[in-house]
Amino acid sequence: MPVKFGDILQAFEFADIDGGMGQCHTFICRQTGKIYYQFDQDDLQEFEDDELPDDIEDETKYLQIPNTRDLDLGKPLVIAFAREFLPNDLDDVRTIFSKRGAYQKFKALLSRRAAIDAWHDYRNKAKERALRDWCEIHSIGIID
Repeated sequence: MPVKFGDILQAFEFADIDGGMGQCHTFICRQTGKIYYQFDQDDLQEFEDDELPDDIEDETKYLQIPNTRDLDLGKPLVIAFAREFLPNDLDDVRTIFSKRGAYQKFKALLSRRAAIDAWHDYRNKAKERALRDWCEIHSIGIID
């Protein structure tokens, strides 16, 4: 059953949450295309519309939707962006990402270089491409 790409994207965004709200795992039913949200914190269960199936861990029935790390959209994507759009800053970007607090420092660099919009566009296109590829690999039909 085809799934709206926007629904896959939303589930991906939730799967990337890891912080004050706790971690979220998202799953798609291979048969129906229904998406399930599993939050680590009990007080966030109110955001879930439906109960999770008892067999949500059964990989033959449900597929966990990836997050940024799973799709290699973290540091490797930043380095690729810098290589293409900020080649004179590539060494600095590598240094930034060898330490804690990298994204805050990277955003400051982007701001100084007036490249924030270019980064967001690059990241969004890469995320969409990676998610569409992931869907194709796992035989998930998507509609726009």
